[in-house]
Amino acid sequence: MIPRLSIPAHIRALLILALPLIGSHVAQVILHVTNTVMLGWYSVEALAGGVLGASTFFIVFLLGAGFAAAVMPLAAEALGRGDETQVRRATRMGMWLSLGFSVLIYPVFWFSYDILMALGQQHEVAENAQAFMRVIGLGMAPALLVMVMKSFLAAQGRAQIVLWVTVAAAFINAGLNWIFIFGNLGMPKLGIQGAGLSTVMVQSFSFIAISLWAGFHPKIRHFRLFQRFWRADPGALAQVFRLGWPIGFTSLMEGGLFNAAALMMGWVGTVELAAHGIALEITSLTFMIHVGLANAATVRVGLAQGAGDARLLRDGAWTALCVSQSIGLFIIAAFLIFPEQLIGLFLDEANPRAAEIIAYGSVLLMMSAMFQVADAAQAVSLGLLRGIQDTKVPMYIAAVTYWGIGIPASYLLAFKFGMGGPGIWLGLVIGLSLTAVCLIWRFRRSAPRP
Repeated sequence: MIPRLSIPAHIRALLILALPLIGSHVAQVILHVTNTVMLGWYSVEALAGGVLGASTFFIVFLLGAGFAAAVMPLAAEALGRGDETQVRRATRMGMWLSLGFSVLIYPVFWFSYDILMALGQQHEVAENAQAFMRVIGLGMAPALLVMVMKSFLAAQGRAQIVLWVTVAAAFINAGLNWIFIFGNLGMPKLGIQGAGLSTVMVQSFSFIAISLWAGFHPKIRHFRLFQRFWRADPGALAQVFRLGWPIGFTSLMEGGLFNAAALMMGWVGTVELAAHGIALEITSLTFMIHVGLANAATVRVGLAQGAGDARLLRDGAWTALCVSQSIGLFIIAAFLIFPEQLIGLFLDEANPRAAEIIAYGSVLLMMSAMFQVADAAQAVSLGLLRGIQDTKVPMYIAAVTYWGIGIPASYLLAFKFGMGGPGIWLGLVIGLSLTAVCLIWRFRRSAPRP
């Protein structure tokens, strides 16, 4: 049994595990922001195609990442009961499923022009997006494999290497973009395809670096992750698949909620959509804090479950929720006190519409303050439920609250009740709040009792 911990000790254990995960998530976001900025320097057409292509890649990635996410609670529970063989089995089959998904989904990237045209996109934008996606689609496999390795290492409290590799990758990506997008150092000018090539190279570098560290580090090389990697393990494969596909669809539905909000904001107006994009970028960065805490909560709950310590499990769970809520309150204060300053960071003062965007974006950022507590609660609650390997019911909850309530509420408030953009964000508040309440109720009902 894992030794009993005081509340301060719970907080310390949570943050030690969560901080490198938070840092790696933020660095990953910065990597994609770098692509956006540098494509914008190249041309408006490349920027439009890159943004559309990256958004599509991310949606597909969310679906496939469910298998990698499933490795985390399975490995943590196995470690909690001292079964290192099961850790290796789950991790390997997580890699198998990630590779299989990458191969099966690649035709979506190759034929993306026809798909995007069918969805009403403009010819030139769809053409540029396809050029980008045919290249970046090759990076799906290493990107998902990195997620599997992150789950494997996080379960052991060794996520620091993921942070440092991801930070290095962000810098390397900027340098490779400079070479391949703009044709420097004697390389051909590849434009949008150069951004895709840089991303694939960086994702491959990240997987190789993390795998070498995991394979040769004295304290974890005994797992022998890649020894006889080709050997199938039907039992572990089925376990990872059964736990992982609902995680992927849950993430897909959450991403779809915000994509639908962006689509509706485009119906409101151009300035409103620009303000929405900036406010959402800021909110997404702060959300990475809660994602890291949720990952840490998954691991700690999984370890406690594997050890059969229900009291430790519940104490750790409520500590994670309280820490996340406390951080959410600080974020709310920042959004309410400094909305104009935060929005202004993303705009050039010479932009003739900067004042309009800042004014509208400030309203949206203050609206986002309303769902910070709910967003934090639903993220960590999902992490807790994954820790006890409860993934199907949360998927159904997400389907109802995000798509059955949140999106319709946004539409009705914005267009039927005349609230415009703030109505769309109020719908997000409603959907996320209901999700948080339902997920916390589900955890209280499902978690083992002392």
